[in-house]
Amino acid sequence: MQKLILVLNAGSSSLKFTLFVDQGETPEVLYDGQIEGILTESRFRAKDGAGKLVAEKTWPAETPLGHEGAIEALFAWGREVLGDAGSIAAVGHRVVHGGLKYTKPTLVNDHILADLDKFNPLAPLHQPHNLAAIRVIAKRRPDIPQVACFDTSFHTSIPAVAQTFAIPRKYSEQGIRRYGFHGLSYEYIASVLPEIDSGAAKGRTVVAHLGNGASMCAMQGLKSMACTLGFTAVDGLMMGTRCGAIDPGVMLYLMDECGMNARNLENLIYKESGLLGVSGISSDMRTLLESDDPHAAEAVELFVYRISRELGSLTAALGGLDALVFTGGIGENAAPIRDRICRAANWLGLAFDEKANAAGGPRISRAGSLVSAWVIPTDEELMIARHTQKAVLA
Repeated sequence: MQKLILVLNAGSSSLKFTLFVDQGETPEVLYDGQIEGILTESRFRAKDGAGKLVAEKTWPAETPLGHEGAIEALFAWGREVLGDAGSIAAVGHRVVHGGLKYTKPTLVNDHILADLDKFNPLAPLHQPHNLAAIRVIAKRRPDIPQVACFDTSFHTSIPAVAQTFAIPRKYSEQGIRRYGFHGLSYEYIASVLPEIDSGAAKGRTVVAHLGNGASMCAMQGLKSMACTLGFTAVDGLMMGTRCGAIDPGVMLYLMDECGMNARNLENLIYKESGLLGVSGISSDMRTLLESDDPHAAEAVELFVYRISRELGSLTAALGGLDALVFTGGIGENAAPIRDRICRAANWLGLAFDEKANAAGGPRISRAGSLVSAWVIPTDEELMIARHTQKAVLA
């Protein structure tokens, strides 16, 4: 019987899953998919390891699944398709925030879950839902070990000066500092970069994880030296619905002059801003690139501008730049966005290859370019599977 590793990424309205077969050093994908609309009209889709659609199902709007129902539906489907061919040996979860205490993949118990609840205010769009999935499985299948893999872990190498806010020390000592996120994605890129560009792996690289959530990470010798995301996952770059870096005085103004409270502000900066807020149309980059609306064009321009500014900042933090890597949904698929960013980075010595970019790379800089540029698909699920395998099955 095959040993299987289930990887889950639970969000507020969806449950993404990948089922791996434990095949030694590199687990192999057996199935992947997601259940969307778990609070409204739930929809299930699954593909096999070759990408072929193998299952589809919908539930009526009046019977939303929630996290518990979605996980029960997933396990029921697994029993149906696997039969006696395999059993789930462990479940690995993406958990956004581990704070200062949890800096490596961790076997979860009730005490640790209670600890991780403390970080819910720091990642309200993610953390409560990540933990909800763990609790459902712990209730239904307490025999299955579960491993929390943290998006903050990769950034523990960031120097203290790059972690510190200029606030009274007593607050810093309570843990108010820059943590950085998207660490599982950056960790994957660091794991494959030596095979793609050995010079970049040894040197100074900026990785741009661009998607609905977006950030950039400066790496020196494959270690994180700085990240645009900070104490929470709303800092740094403009995102799909998140504002990114904003003058704190704006928050005070909105409270004093517009009567907004903490919850109003939370909704504004996490759910109503970013590409959606500026365009007034959509948080989806594909929609904005296809639109003739001038506000869509302004949103795209601001997205590229913020990335270009942060690229300069991160290059300064590294003392120079050897390589730029694009990953994430936008980074991997939106050639026009890569085009604009690379052309704006010409001052760094990046000689852009337009044809290679249009073809999707992987290298999108010309031969002899002082700074190489790459498109590298990320694989956070594989990183979680590897961590889970090492923590439970090794």
